Amino acid sequence: MTEPVLIWDLQAELGEGPVWDAARSCVWFVDIKGRRLHRYVPASGEKTSWDAPDQIGFALPAEDGSLICGVRGGLHRFDVEAGDFSLFHPVEVDRPQNRLNDGFVSPDGALWFGSMDDSETETSGALYRWFRGELERHDDGYGVTNGPCLSPDGRTLYHHDTLAKTILAFDHSDGVLSNRRVFAVTEDGYADGPSMDAEGVLHVGLFSGWGVARFAPSGQRIGTIRLPVQTVTKAAFGGPDLRDLYCTTAWLGNADKRIEQPTLGGLYHVRVQTPGLPQSLIRL
Repeated sequence: MTEPVLIWDLQAELGEGPVWDAARSCVWFVDIKGRRLHRYVPASGEKTSWDAPDQIGFALPAEDGSLICGVRGGLHRFDVEAGDFSLFHPVEVDRPQNRLNDGFVSPDGALWFGSMDDSETETSGALYRWFRGELERHDDGYGVTNGPCLSPDGRTLYHHDTLAKTILAFDHSDGVLSNRRVFAVTEDGYADGPSMDAEGVLHVGLFSGWGVARFAPSGQRIGTIRLPVQTVTKAAFGGPDLRDLYCTTAWLGNADKRIEQPTLGGLYHVRVQTPGLPQSLIRL
């Protein structure tokens, strides 16, 4: 494992949702509070940003080459060539206090994502699955949702209630969840975005925890990848061999720490030994 390297000092207020786009050999991620979508191309170092219509929780690649984005109020399609966002599926019109947060694409092409109260005071967040035009709510009552992600065999889905510092696990079969249980609790930070490696080790960004926590399939904490900033929101595997770990960070709630941590909100890179899982594409 290499030491973390700052590759984009963009100082995002709430950087989130890194994802590897193999077709374009780039990393997409968002600044939720800054309402911006970002793209980083490792081979050239090219950095590009777009303004989003509202707070944007995730941007994930679809089979038609577009990105499907979780913007407050609904799912939007982002046309990469035109740089345009267009709403195609409203979400939670009955919960106007909420916004969308983290998301994930399962191998069957389904989009899983969560919502949360924007003020982080009510437990009005929920877990959803969108598949080919159909939206289904699978769980409810979250403070701040993050995730989900799946085990390599697809039989376990992990999803977080970040305010409770709790990682939940569900049995998963063909898009159906059961046996909701506590998988782990993070004591040294808030369990933020998760990613999975090829050996079934869960990697969890630690908000206020200075790194990325690693959990064995048993739920045992087996280590931490330390970063030089305290608010790590998510780490995603990328690169040709899926051994490049891209970590988003944030200064939200820590503006007073920016003097001693001036790179809060930057995008970091760590080279790891075990690869991650290939990024699936959303089926439309």
